[in-house]
Amino acid sequence: MNMKRMRGRHHRSGGSNGGGGSTRQHNGQIPLNRNHVFDSNGPDLRIRGTAQQLFEKYLQLGRDASGSGDRVMAEAYFQHAEHYFRILNAMTQAAQQSQQERQDRQPRHRANTVETDEGDPADPAATDDPPADKDKPDIQFAPAEI
Repeated sequence: MNMKRMRGRHHRSGGSNGGGGSTRQHNGQIPLNRNHVFDSNGPDLRIRGTAQQLFEKYLQLGRDASGSGDRVMAEAYFQHAEHYFRILNAMTQAAQQSQQERQDRQPRHRANTVETDEGDPADPAATDDPPADKDKPDIQFAPAEI
């Protein structure tokens, strides 16, 4: 029995995509990364590139096919362009959502001031009373009799 050894000590199972590990993540969906490279099997050719590049390429191919009078092929290219357009929209929405989540997780830093019911806590002019009289009790003294 002649079995060949695997080339590396740290073999990762999960796919035959050349680099080991799986390219599908998150419940079998393609990761939403702007730099992710897609292999697209279009109607009559194979194209490789990012979602933005494939969208632009299929859009141009659709325009060219439409200009040459091939409406069926133009529609096929436009459908492929629409697919990658939807992927781009999903990536944009995911990026906005993750950015919003990051902003929500950041602690809100507040100034070390005591807030009052009247106006800005740091602005003593925002209150009607002068600050010196504010903390003193309202007691009137009668002059002492001698």
